[in-house]
Amino acid sequence: MKKFGISLLIAVVGLAAMAQEKQDTSYWKKGGMVSISFSQTSLTNWSGGGDNAVSTNGQLNLFANYNKGKNSWENKMNLEYGLVKQGDEGVRKSIDKIEYSTKYGYKNGGHWYYTVLFDFKTQFAKGYNYSSEDGLDDVKISNFLAPAYMNLSVGMDYKPSDVFSAYISPVTGKMTVVNDDDLSDKGAFGLDPGDNFRSEFGALSKMSLNKDVMENVNLKSTLDLFTNYSESFGNIDVTWEVMLNMKINSFLTATVNTSLVYDDDVDYIDENNINKGPRIQFKEIIGVGLAYKF
Repeated sequence: MKKFGISLLIAVVGLAAMAQEKQDTSYWKKGGMVSISFSQTSLTNWSGGGDNAVSTNGQLNLFANYNKGKNSWENKMNLEYGLVKQGDEGVRKSIDKIEYSTKYGYKNGGHWYYTVLFDFKTQFAKGYNYSSEDGLDDVKISNFLAPAYMNLSVGMDYKPSDVFSAYISPVTGKMTVVNDDDLSDKGAFGLDPGDNFRSEFGALSKMSLNKDVMENVNLKSTLDLFTNYSESFGNIDVTWEVMLNMKINSFLTATVNTSLVYDDDVDYIDENNINKGPRIQFKEIIGVGLAYKF
């Protein structure tokens, strides 16, 4: 499996290098968006109760896409980090994301492309399940590169327009890294206790939508589906992300961001350090803040 992953990685690097050698800046489309949002709740003698709270989220999205003849090369990176402080509790992170993907396609005819895809996901900082009872320690559940997920695959990509694409790969190597001894010793994220790396071989489907649904309102959605051939075939890992971006004026925006994740190999550990088994994970963030596109 490791040899398979190394061979596919060499193929990705080689194809990317070939495309870059022939690049002409007139065939590149580059850009991105940086945004920051804040919220505050302040209560004084409030009869209804509640806690003072302040939060902030920062986001950086970058893309660089190359199209010339039958060659298509898409690159994107998404970085997000958020902090929240509520009442007497300490500062805690609310969102944490590092995502990078690169996809090279060679047009077969019509709207189909022979495609090689690599993507990488992890987070910046440690994450905890915070104890709700005095005297109980918070439970560390993640860290930088713990986990980190990588997919390396070859398949076909259907792109009828710039708005939608559907990628299907029957040859996918999924790699999970847990670069934290405390977590790896517990066998977190589907690894055997003490291991820092796990590889899987299976099939991947990835669908992407990027559409202006009305004036100044943009909808982005990505859905990833993966199943392992050798272990629990038919159990599908799901990652579905949706972002609705509403432009108020040149700098002010409102966003709704949701993420739904299910992985049969990832158990939920509650605030009392009790293993609840695999669970559907869901996150929603609604914010208003400053944004700049370039």
